[in-house]
Amino acid sequence: MVLSVSSILILCLMFFVIALVYSSVGFGGGSSYLALFALFALSFYSIRSNALVCNIAVVSGSLYWFVKKGYFYGKAFFPFIVTSVPMAYLGATYRLSEQWFFILLGIILVISSVFLIGQTKYSEISNNKTTSPYLLCFLGLIIGFVSGLVGVGGGVFLAPILYYINWGTPKKIASLSCAFIFVNSIAGLIGLIVSGTLELSFPMTFLLLCSVILGGQIGIRISLKNLSSIVLKRITALLIFIIGMRVLLINGLELM
Repeated sequence: MVLSVSSILILCLMFFVIALVYSSVGFGGGSSYLALFALFALSFYSIRSNALVCNIAVVSGSLYWFVKKGYFYGKAFFPFIVTSVPMAYLGATYRLSEQWFFILLGIILVISSVFLIGQTKYSEISNNKTTSPYLLCFLGLIIGFVSGLVGVGGGVFLAPILYYINWGTPKKIASLSCAFIFVNSIAGLIGLIVSGTLELSFPMTFLLLCSVILGGQIGIRISLKNLSSIVLKRITALLIFIIGMRVLLINGLELM
């Protein structure tokens, strides 16, 4: 489906806001990009491809600032990528039918909304706790594969779990989530290329990239200045939940 100019401009505005909100907590916004693309009835190959590209654009800029400010620790990041990167690649190469894609997408969006609410609940926890590297590898394996299947980076699933187990400070978790999304999104994108399912539209993709890069840079500066976006995240979570249910019931299960 080819979108009209007005539809693309609306998407650009929405993507700008999403990138601003999500980047402030180390996310790329993939789950919300998927939700919006689904509403505009784009092909599911286009949905996954554009969401991953936008994810990479947002988190690469955020990761730069986290590294520059000294919040990112490469050693702590290693257990996650050992399993997540190959599984994200594998998930992206798997060819889902369109109906199953939307069923899975709807479920993922609903779960994402719950996890995003959970992330705001635990956002003030700052205790550090030693966690088994085997558990971290297992988390990377599961989240990586699911992320590759639907076209997200997985940070929206990982961060709330890390907050719940008191893995680290908010900024440390945000920086790790950012890096996690970055490598998984690249692995997923490579998987789409190898499987021949990469589908991008240059004018639309270019404009969306400009929007998310601008929003992402504003968002990460909000984060580094300790300004809260909890209310915005909760509103976003509610919207994702509603859209997720719509995608699941209408696009996936075709009940309405």
